[in-house]
Amino acid sequence: MRRRDFIKAIIGSAAGWPCVALAQTSEGMRRVAVLIGVADDPQGRARFVAFRDGMESLGWIEGRNVHFEVRFAEGRPEFSLSYASEIVALSPDVIVANGVAAIRALQQLTKTIPIVFAQAVDPVNAGFVESLARPGGNTTGFTSVDYTIGTKWLETLKEIAPKVNRVGVLRDPTIPAGSGQLGAIQGAAGVFGTTITALDVREPDIIDRAISTFAREPNGGMIVLANPLSTVHRELIVRLAARAKLPTVYPYRFFVTSGGLISYGIDNADLWRRSASYVDRILKGEKPSDLPVQEPTKYELVINLKTAKALGLTVPPTLLARANEVIE
Repeated sequence: MRRRDFIKAIIGSAAGWPCVALAQTSEGMRRVAVLIGVADDPQGRARFVAFRDGMESLGWIEGRNVHFEVRFAEGRPEFSLSYASEIVALSPDVIVANGVAAIRALQQLTKTIPIVFAQAVDPVNAGFVESLARPGGNTTGFTSVDYTIGTKWLETLKEIAPKVNRVGVLRDPTIPAGSGQLGAIQGAAGVFGTTITALDVREPDIIDRAISTFAREPNGGMIVLANPLSTVHRELIVRLAARAKLPTVYPYRFFVTSGGLISYGIDNADLWRRSASYVDRILKGEKPSDLPVQEPTKYELVINLKTAKALGLTVPPTLLARANEVIE
């Protein structure tokens, strides 16, 4: 399916992309812009669909009383800035976004259009809001993870692969939140008898080189941090981890359904669905500054037994008992 055909299909209306500008929507139609991940990626589609379903459950029906304008940033900061400019120029009633680059670009471009972030790591330190309880300004939303989850990722890695004593942490060095998560993992390294090595996730050849170099020494494992680039390149990362025989913990379920070993993290669709509630309240007159930032409420542990077997690992019964999903 061609990119444009796909976007029309998920929005459910040919008017949704991109030929008809927001100004041309019917009088009384509310206008919501969405700046999200990757167009041709199932996760980008799933997140938008979860948001759209959340809006429908609140009575906002595409083509009847709301018009969606959707742009996909492809995990690239330059695309985030370009599409953010395009969206702001359209003057929607509310903008929904995820990712540091997209949120920052939008905030630089408008101080008046309400912005709801569906996923943001540490929005206070990132400068998106003044505090979780009182966001201030025109931005509020939902946090996707806190730094302490890094300790849980390391604990999970040691539980499924006890022999691991060298851990490569695949992170995007350009994102401050990645440094915070890396710091949490490094702080717990001594407790679990591990040494930590930061590995950069950028272009595919850099990822390949970093993982291959790290895997040359024995007893290695990896933790993949949550960021747009790791999501975009997840198929490559999962493939390289398998080739290098590296037990790896991932931040989201979709890494494991792609063949990864194990994941622990938020339910992405749940956050996007919940984001619709804030869009609904803003469309009905509430201000973003009065809506406190909310934290995740649903986490999931997913294990791929086929991958565990390929790595020669026996998954402990205690870990299996805690899993939300086990892929045979």
